[in-house]
Amino acid sequence: MIRPWRPLVAVLLLSLMPMLAQAAVRATLDRSTAHLGETVTLNLHSDTAPISAPDLSALNQDFQVLGQSSGTTRSFVNGKSTVDYSYGVALRPLHEGTLQIPALTIGNEQTQPLTLEVTAPSAADADVHGPVFVEARFDPPHPYVGQQVALSVKLYYTSNLANASLSDPAIDGADVNRLGNDTDYQAQRNGRTYNVIERRYAVVPQKAGELTMAPIVFQGDLLDPNDPNSFLGMGSPVQTQSNALTLRVQAAPASWGQSAWLPARQLTLGVDGLPGPGTPVRVGQPFNLTLRIDATGLSFEALPSLTLPTLDGATAYPDKPVTGNRVDGGWIIGHREHRFAIVPGRAGTLTLPAITVKWWNVVTGQPETATIPAHSIRVLPATGTTASAGGPAPAASTPAATVGAGKTPAAPATDSGTARTTRSPWMWIALALGTLWLLTLITLLLRRRRSPRPVSSVRGEPDAPAPPKDRREAFLRAARNGDSETQAHALLAWAQGERPGLRHLEAVAAALDSQEQRAVIAALERARYAGAVASPSPAALEAAFVHGFAWRDAGAGKPVDEPLPPLYPFKLR
Repeated sequence: MIRPWRPLVAVLLLSLMPMLAQAAVRATLDRSTAHLGETVTLNLHSDTAPISAPDLSALNQDFQVLGQSSGTTRSFVNGKSTVDYSYGVALRPLHEGTLQIPALTIGNEQTQPLTLEVTAPSAADADVHGPVFVEARFDPPHPYVGQQVALSVKLYYTSNLANASLSDPAIDGADVNRLGNDTDYQAQRNGRTYNVIERRYAVVPQKAGELTMAPIVFQGDLLDPNDPNSFLGMGSPVQTQSNALTLRVQAAPASWGQSAWLPARQLTLGVDGLPGPGTPVRVGQPFNLTLRIDATGLSFEALPSLTLPTLDGATAYPDKPVTGNRVDGGWIIGHREHRFAIVPGRAGTLTLPAITVKWWNVVTGQPETATIPAHSIRVLPATGTTASAGGPAPAASTPAATVGAGKTPAAPATDSGTARTTRSPWMWIALALGTLWLLTLITLLLRRRRSPRPVSSVRGEPDAPAPPKDRREAFLRAARNGDSETQAHALLAWAQGERPGLRHLEAVAAALDSQEQRAVIAALERARYAGAVASPSPAALEAAFVHGFAWRDAGAGKPVDEPLPPLYPFKLR
């Protein structure tokens, strides 16, 4: 017989498959803008499985496919091993305009669509005739203070180079940081095909006004394939430089106010871990909440810390924030993640207030506000309690108020016949259920006594040790209801389930990296051996170990695989 819920689950899984596929394979372009005649690279990434050759026929209308390559990069950072499977496709736009790269089907998965802006070469580009030249551009040329500017430096050359070096940009009044590795492609200028090496920098102006960047200087040797001395590394010395650039930096608007100045291309807030409508939350039972903020065009250092105000009816224990930056199409995307353990202290409605962040949209030139709406969570009483805070008052409260006012309480008018008619069916039903329960219990006990016991071996095998999850639950129960001795034994048993070599709580504390957990263990030990010292509160015990043990890292990291060799036989210094 087919259960009625199985078809519904199957339909939900099928509807979620496209979203899961888009999350598994990521598609990016090495840049968001290009001149007609240049090549761009479409990069496909996956962290689950190697990427097979995709069907690129949908690109033939707007692009010429020049080549394809694949690679694998493994890394081992902070005790965690990651694998990145990549697949690169070199594309040359066929015409100007806003070109769409549609979603590509890779096995059973699809990538997200992308957009590329293709423009005509500028007049300065058309005047270039030399075998080697350098270009530099700011995007945008008129930023605000604190806004990221994308600086692109391109080296064009027609023949192989040796002893090549390119100077770094220097801008007084701005922070300059290099982004990623060099990008290699080809471009056509005045009917000639050039090899191009592009470097990208993030420039963040720190003051308003005009900021000037000196020309980028290239020095190297140009190798002539027809010259036999070129095989010996001897070539013609060549030196060239880019055009000088100027940034005209705008100050923050005078009407901005006292809020932190956050100029970004995009800024979003998010929250994870909110209990669902059907998920019960009880007093003393912690749940995890994560607040996150992401901004395009701002590093994580410039983003504000997300905090929770004092909660009415609960205590929030913050964890160490998670921060980082990533690069997408020449733009920095800053990320901050703040985690909290929320322990409700009373039954009723727990309100998490709204969180807002004001920021400046540099694309539209308008202020905007990102918001996490307020949420209300229903908190049930702790297991074993009978009263709920905020519930209806008992019926006896009305007579008590009447007596306090100086009046004699009247006996409640009760129709004995009506009361018997109302209560009698429930009383008989309760008696019948209780009798059936007792008969069932007696029958099970008699069967167990009469049934033969299984024959055991001569040497009894020891019971299997309890899994770490059961030991963790035993500790949480002891933290809420036990004394300090029971709590210490439960905590040690849980720790030994993960690290059997630990013999006592002092060894557990020495193996931990969290100062908070070590302090709680020390307080628990003092309470065990000094009767006048109070044991840590149940909320403090749960909050300290709600995420498990923070063990010290053991072992050194594995070596990181070397990246693929460059496409050209030299490296810029």
